[in-house]
Amino acid sequence: MKTTTPLTNADLHCHSKVSDGTLEPEALAARAQANGVELWALTDHDEIGGQQRALDAALALGMSYLTGTEISVSFAGRVVHIVGLGFDHRNEALIAGLRATRGGREQRAREMAAGLAQVGIKGAYEGALTYVGNPELISRTHFARFLVEAGHCSDVSEVFRRYLTEGKPGYVEHRWAGLGEAVRWVREAGGIAVIAHPARYGFTPTEEYALFTEFIAHGGRGVEVVTGSHSAADAAKYTETALEFELLASRGSDFHSPEESHTDLGRLADLSGRLSPVWQALEHRIHRPAASS
Repeated sequence: MKTTTPLTNADLHCHSKVSDGTLEPEALAARAQANGVELWALTDHDEIGGQQRALDAALALGMSYLTGTEISVSFAGRVVHIVGLGFDHRNEALIAGLRATRGGREQRAREMAAGLAQVGIKGAYEGALTYVGNPELISRTHFARFLVEAGHCSDVSEVFRRYLTEGKPGYVEHRWAGLGEAVRWVREAGGIAVIAHPARYGFTPTEEYALFTEFIAHGGRGVEVVTGSHSAADAAKYTETALEFELLASRGSDFHSPEESHTDLGRLADLSGRLSPVWQALEHRIHRPAASS
């Protein structure tokens, strides 16, 4: 692969109130710019409704911008996330695919609330909904915030451990998009698909190899190497994975909230100079402020 030294402070993974973040897209843009981000992408879960707002805010602040989303995918019995970058956010097929992926969230949320009610936690659906407004976008994170606010747990991490992971009373599996579907939506809209935070999934080496090979077979081209949930050892491991599979490398904080996120926008280690950053392949898709165009 081409050897390049990354010089850009790119943060290509974060979430706004449009999905499960706590800040509006404009506030996220301001925080990213204040933290020295030069190239930014908002990647809300299964949703691109905030893209124009994020793009306008970034350009007004002098930041370059790539469109983004994070798509939930079912693979080998687990939920895997695929980040799409640099696509046309007006693409009808992508919009329809994401809408279909969101479609089962409300029913799933009601089933989660029923499970929580059985262990004495009442009103969880209504409580979670106050954090999102739109039932199509309700997620485990919104339930977690409600449970913290209601005093059932001290923080979001405790909620997930006690209530919202597999085998716990508030966990309900959801059928997400297929891996090939998600990659195709992004590709056909002109973007590049990236495997998000691969260290989080807990796959065996065989399962992980299957994920990467199938992803590439569908036209996926990138992997997040440096991200908020990766340790330095994880970043080193996925540097080698990117080189082995000849994948482009991405970098993103996965920022959701000033109170909840371990890594702030733009506060990330650089990619290894041995890697090819995904944004170089998306040069023609980057929106730049007028002064630097």
